[in-house]
Order: sequence, then structure tokens, then C-alpha cells
Amino acid sequence: MHLKQLNKWDGFLLFNFLAKDKQNAEEILEAGKGFVVPGIVSSDFAHPEEGIEHVKALKGVAPVVSIGLGDNGNPANWEKVLHIAAGSDPGHLNQPFERSGYAQGYLKAKGLDQLVNGLVAPAGRVGYIKLANHDMKVEDFVDLAVSMNVESIKFMPLKGLTHLEELVYLCKVAAAKGIPSIEPAGGISADNIVAIVTAVRETGISIFMPHIFGSTIDKVTGRTIPEEVEKIVSSVRG
Repeated sequence: MHLKQLNKWDGFLLFNFLAKDKQNAEEILEAGKGFVVPGIVSSDFAHPEEGIEHVKALKGVAPVVSIGLGDNGNPANWEKVLHIAAGSDPGHLNQPFERSGYAQGYLKAKGLDQLVNGLVAPAGRVGYIKLANHDMKVEDFVDLAVSMNVESIKFMPLKGLTHLEELVYLCKVAAAKGIPSIEPAGGISADNIVAIVTAVRETGISIFMPHIFGSTIDKVTGRTIPEEVEKIVSSVRG
């Protein structure tokens, strides 16, 4: 199943949490009332084959699984993510923006319909994003993304509310120009999720999927804590 086919809270909102194993995926799906996409990060696996088996296990309970780069969005992991996706049909994967068009074409050639995001960073000023080592106007960047058939933009690190205005601007431009999905990550927690979702609610973006990791993971077991998931999702659902 494609990410765009999932039921979304208020018609636009999903949440991405990491799942340590199949049982953890079941726990967070239940805690998130079904509006959760469980994920893995490629950096947790020494070999792509291990990641493939992990995704297949998670897909036993979840229609879509997200494969992340890991190592704080390390672009060097792009190929490992792509190999895991090619062998597991996850439905969603993360890529550096420069690799996203290639990844989508590669998977499509294998008969796999995936939502591939393209990772960019905040530039520190509204109206711009950081692409590789230079800043680019959001309008020009979104036009480029559309020309590459990239359907989702990963925006990281958000740093909680630090780059919220930049995120909102990106959402508005993306929605106006035909990019359906925006995915922020970095410093998102129960303390700021309501402010973040409220800020983007009226931008017109079709899919908004915050990636929420650090604040919800048990530091000893590495498992995502269902109670934290429930707290975050319930706070947004009111």
C-alpha cells in the first residue's frame, strides 16, 4: 500500500515512530489509533538483508513501513535504504533530495510504487531551504522537486519550534505548487506537537507526517513507548 492511501487524522495528519520489532509496531499502532506509520532506520542494520527481514516482519501488522536513513539523516546511507526498500516493498522511504528522483525511478522499474521523500535542511531564514551546501528559494526548490516527480519533502532538523515559520512557508508553497506531502523531524515531542500541527493546519498540505523519535524511545530497551505515542496523538486529536 502507498502512504497516500492511508487514513489520516483530519484528512491530512500521520505520525512516524520507530518500531523495535513486530510487537512494538503493534503497540504503537494501537496507541496511535491507526494514524501511525511504524519505521526503521537503515543504520541499525549491518547488512540490507537484515533490514529487509525486519520490514517484512513489521508489514505483518502495518500496511506501510517507513525506512529512514539513520545517523541523524546521514545521506551516505541512501543506498542501503534503497536496497532494503527494493527487497521489502515498504511503501515509504527517506532519501537525500539529490537521490530521491533516482530512487523513485529505480523502484518503479522494479514494479514498486513507493512514496520517496527528499531530505533538505532549514536555512535559518523564512523563504529559503538549505540544499547540499547552499541556500535556495523555496519557490525555486519546489519547482525543481515537481520537475523531478518528488512527492514529499523531509524537513530536518526542525529543532522543535526553532524553524517552525520556515516549515509553514514550505508547506504553503508545496501545497500551492502540487507537492502533496511534508515530513518534519527533529526535536518534536508532546510539548510542541500541538503548536506544530496547528501552525500547518491551514497551509493546504495534503499529508503532514512528523517523525518523532528521541522523545518517545526508551533509552534502555530501544523500544518506542506506547504511552508516549498515545499522549502525542491524543493531544493533537483533542
